[in-house]
Amino acid sequence: MVTRLLRVHAAKSRKKSSMKIKNSRKAGFTLVEIMIVVAIIGLLAAIAIPNFLKARSTSQQNACINNLRQIDGAIQQWALETGAKATDPVAGSNIQPYMGRGSTGLLPFCPLDASKTFALSYTVQDASTPPVCKQQPAGVNGEYVHALPQ
Repeated sequence: MVTRLLRVHAAKSRKKSSMKIKNSRKAGFTLVEIMIVVAIIGLLAAIAIPNFLKARSTSQQNACINNLRQIDGAIQQWALETGAKATDPVAGSNIQPYMGRGSTGLLPFCPLDASKTFALSYTVQDASTPPVCKQQPAGVNGEYVHALPQ
């Protein structure tokens, strides 16, 4: 009788253990789940990248326009302090002390200028002519995109 009880108990325990094996599931993602995640990431990238490029271009344009404002202000201050006429030519060395960067500071340059030099970035002629960015070609209707507002 004891042997029979042991056999019945052993059979029940084997039955339970085989059920546990069938119920266990392997951990991981299916191919469809991975493809959905990749598609969502691609969609977000397609939305974000053009906006990032536009924001970068706008910030470069604003930085250049602010440089032009500083240069124009330095030219006007130089002309007032030296008593220069409106037609007197202006050089970068003339406006250097008036740029607010100290007497040894660098003159500003356009963010699009690979050489990062004032002479290749901006054109300054005289006190009556506003400075012009050389790096940005004329845009729509021949207007410069990097230019002081009129």
